[in-house]
Amino acid sequence: MRTLDRYVAGLYLKVFFIVVVGAPLMFMIIKLTDDLDRYLARGLTAQQVFLAYLFDFPYQMGLAFPVASLFGAVFTVALMSRNFEMTAAKASGISFYRIIAPLIVLGTFMSIIGLGLGELVPVTNRLRAETLGERGRASRTTRTRFVYGADGGRAYTVRRLVAGTGRIDDIVIDREGTGPEYPTYRLFAPVGMWSEGRWRLLRGHLHYYPERDEAVTFAFDSLYQRDFSETPQELLAEPKDPEEMNYRELGHFIESIRRSGGDARRLIVERELKIAFPIACLIVVLFGSALGMSTGSRGPAMGIGVALATVLLYLISVRIAQGMGAGGVLPPTLAAWFPNSLFLGVGLVLLANTKT
Repeated sequence: MRTLDRYVAGLYLKVFFIVVVGAPLMFMIIKLTDDLDRYLARGLTAQQVFLAYLFDFPYQMGLAFPVASLFGAVFTVALMSRNFEMTAAKASGISFYRIIAPLIVLGTFMSIIGLGLGELVPVTNRLRAETLGERGRASRTTRTRFVYGADGGRAYTVRRLVAGTGRIDDIVIDREGTGPEYPTYRLFAPVGMWSEGRWRLLRGHLHYYPERDEAVTFAFDSLYQRDFSETPQELLAEPKDPEEMNYRELGHFIESIRRSGGDARRLIVERELKIAFPIACLIVVLFGSALGMSTGSRGPAMGIGVALATVLLYLISVRIAQGMGAGGVLPPTLAAWFPNSLFLGVGLVLLANTKT
């Protein structure tokens, strides 16, 4: 790596890490100040509150990644421009595009890290909810009278589950279908036993409803249902909220809603944002590099103001696009990627008009 590349990368990383750590800490302190009375009233200890906010840090840091990437690019280019380092580099025959090449590489790298962090956040979100008592831990061995939402639009109604022995008493499996090709059915079994990695249902009945006024009933002595694959430990846990699902789990959840005839547009937008939001780290580097050149000679105050205004505009555009996608104004996938496409287009235009 050339000396200039190391210098540019060092400036970017310094600002990036200050923002990506400092911004979450600031928001978490403000949030703690607002919520502390409520947590103490619920009898939570200081250790529980500390752990909850520790688990919340990856989520807050993931939100700060595009912001930190934008600030890093703006301040790096603006500082070099203000100190005439950009002019000196150009005078030595190095183009502006070559100077910002380390920023583009680092922006790509941060996007990849952001994608990985997005898969970690659902786990830490659930741990945070469990620590605050908003979610039950799967530490018990028995669960009675509960309903479990499964994939494929299925719902399990269970009278009693004993995970230690792998036994279910009185289970009803319902699936709301959409027609003859994907029919509604109801399965009842008084006993279910877990063995060899699957459930064996005993002495029950299966009712198919291919049409609204048509029913076909079968009695069975022993039955294995391929889709009924949740382990006893999984059935002990409460169903996950969408923010506690990773990209793949959210895809399965969306598919189950589609098959049951539900509206999954909001969830589709959320799933696409799991990729689009981290990718913004690279896009805002292109945008921020051009902004840095235009604000460098006007002082740091102008750079801060422009960066904050750009961040605010980007976040507002993401929220508006989310609403438009969930409401059906735009296709969900287009809605999730629209802010990135808009900023990418503006950034490329700005870069094309920047003196190289």
